[in-house]
Amino acid sequence: MSAGPEGIVRDEIRALSAYHVPAADGMVKLDAMENPYTLPETLRREIGDAVANAALNRYPDPSAPALKARLRRVMEIPERCDIVLGNGSDELIQVITQCVARPGAAVLTPTPTFVMYGMYAVFCGMRYAGVPLKTDFSLDAGRFLAAIAEHKPALVFIAYPNNPTGNLFPEDAVAEIIAAAPGLVVLDEAYHLFAGKTFLPRLAEFPNLVVMRTLSKLGLAGIRLGYAVGRPEWIREFDKVRGVYNVNVLTQLVAEKVLARYEVIEEQAKNIRAGRERLAGRLRTLPGVIPYPSDANFILARVPDAARAFEGLTRRRVLVKNFPGHPMLGPCLRMTVGTPEENEKLVSALAETLAGH
Repeated sequence: MSAGPEGIVRDEIRALSAYHVPAADGMVKLDAMENPYTLPETLRREIGDAVANAALNRYPDPSAPALKARLRRVMEIPERCDIVLGNGSDELIQVITQCVARPGAAVLTPTPTFVMYGMYAVFCGMRYAGVPLKTDFSLDAGRFLAAIAEHKPALVFIAYPNNPTGNLFPEDAVAEIIAAAPGLVVLDEAYHLFAGKTFLPRLAEFPNLVVMRTLSKLGLAGIRLGYAVGRPEWIREFDKVRGVYNVNVLTQLVAEKVLARYEVIEEQAKNIRAGRERLAGRLRTLPGVIPYPSDANFILARVPDAARAFEGLTRRRVLVKNFPGHPMLGPCLRMTVGTPEENEKLVSALAETLAGH
């Protein structure tokens, strides 16, 4: 008789739950930090022409020279650093974790943070240690440095700004952590365009630093493109683990076309930043709602009875992110900054829910 998964799949994998993506048909979708704006019609036509002539019968160029050159210019990537591309930053998290996954090695992160750092640590058989943030979600730098001394992590992930809390940890504290870490430190700058802060210019200062980003939050979530920047000796090792054809022909074409019109992305990000401030102000007018400061394209807010608020928003066709059972995030909802119309629907739906209508 053939064996089932019980005796074959690792116990720690069987104990996990798959990452859940809720259905969003017909909803005001504010749960996944997506850019709510579409591209201009002229740019969409240009992309359509490029896609129509793409060599879909051929494998993509794994080195993606045109795309990397465009990224280097637009993102002002230091000349002495190299780039590795991924199918979203999720793949890069996996690749980097696999590279350093020696038996007994540890991954260290603040917590709460992006859940996939810990999941990939488990997937790769590494020890995972989370260092709790303070009650206001600020970084406890002293506690984090003590955890570095205790666990001697091979890999540290820090989201800069942090997800799901939205706050940007102090630059000096992050630099102190990088300097103290005995292994690799990856700064995940997925929300850099909304924060206006980056460690890219400081890559030469820290031999153990890699900066990782994604285009998903900038309006290209559907094509799945992430990139990591670091010293050539790090990127060479990541390239050995990366799937050879991991970034497809269409992703390369579309990303290069959009990055050539980066001013479009910058203007949309400017609108999102302004919308973030207006949304935070509107949320503060609601009884019992406390929005936390955010440097990202979303807002984490403490609300009265988060479970009831989430259910009420869902019934009113507004989808946000909740954290049932989480010790720190349980009373909170995370809300993506949408268009002005979407933000108004969110506030109105939340007001109605809190009023018990």
